[in-house]
Amino acid sequence: MTPIQRYLAEEVAHDHVDGLIPRREALRRLALLGLGLPAATALLTACGAPPEPAAPTTAAPSAPPPSPSPTGSPAGPSPLPTEAITFAGPEGTTLQAAWAAAEDPKGAVLVIHENRGLTDHIRSVAGRLAASGYSALALDLLSREGGTATFTDTAAATAKLGEITDERFVADMKAAVGELAERADGAKLGMTGFCFGGGMTWLLLSSAEPRLAAAVPFYGPLPENADMTGTKAAVLGVYAEQDDRVNATKDAAEAALTKAGLTHELVTFPGVGHAFFNDTGQRYNAPAAAQAYERVLDWFGRHLA
Repeated sequence: MTPIQRYLAEEVAHDHVDGLIPRREALRRLALLGLGLPAATALLTACGAPPEPAAPTTAAPSAPPPSPSPTGSPAGPSPLPTEAITFAGPEGTTLQAAWAAAEDPKGAVLVIHENRGLTDHIRSVAGRLAASGYSALALDLLSREGGTATFTDTAAATAKLGEITDERFVADMKAAVGELAERADGAKLGMTGFCFGGGMTWLLLSSAEPRLAAAVPFYGPLPENADMTGTKAAVLGVYAEQDDRVNATKDAAEAALTKAGLTHELVTFPGVGHAFFNDTGQRYNAPAAAQAYERVLDWFGRHLA
C-alpha cells in the first residue's frame, strides 16, 4: 500500500474501533481500498478491534443504538455562499472548486477537503473564512474523475483518492494556488486542510511551493521525508490530544519546520480526538472547534492580512 492508502485504511479501522461504523462496513471499505479479508481483519485487530464474534446459536441480539449526533454550533460566523467554479488544471484538465469571495478581503485561502471529497461541510468552511475576511477556494481533488458529486458511495470516493499519486495531488493543488492568486488580486495566500486535507497541506508545503505566506494543517499526517525548505509559509499545525496516529508524526513536523527556518507553532487541543473540527461528524467538539477557529484567524491575521 502507498502511504496515503495506509492512512486511509487506518482511518477506517479507527472509525470501527471508535464505534462509528460496524465491522461489516469497515471490511467493505477496506476491500475498496484493496485489502483482502485476512489483511483487513489483521488491520482491525492491530488497531484495537475485538475479534469477530462467533455465529450465534440463538436469536441475534438487537443492534446497538446509533452513535450520538454531533452537538453544538459550527465554529465561526455564518458562512457566505459559495459558487461552483471550474478552471484550467495541468495537462489540459479541468479542475472543480467552490469559491467564496470576501467583501473586503484581507487575504485568500486554499481549502483542502477530508477523505470524502468536496462536501457541504468544506464548502461551509470556505464560506466561513470568506465571512471572516478571507476569500476562499475549496478544491475538489476528485475533479479529474468528474468531481466528488459523481460518487454516490463516499467509501468509493475515499478509495479513489487512495489511488491518486502524490505528484498529481501536488500538480492540482499548485494549479489551485495559481487560480487563487488570480482571483485574490495581489492578496497574500494561505492554505488549510483537514485530516486527509491536512496531510495534503503538509504535502504541498513539502513540494517547493513558494507562493504561500501561511498554512494551517489540521491533524494531518506528515509525508515521509518531508522537506519544507522550498516554502516561505508560516505554519500553524493543529493536533488533537486523543489522536495518537497523527500525533506520531508531530515531532518530525517540528524538526522539518525548524530545519527549513519557518515561523511555526504546533498546538495540541486537549481532551479531543481526530476530526474534532468537523461539525457534521461524531467526533465534533464545539468548544475546541471554536477555539481552533479563533487560532486560525489570529494566524492568518498575523501572516496574511
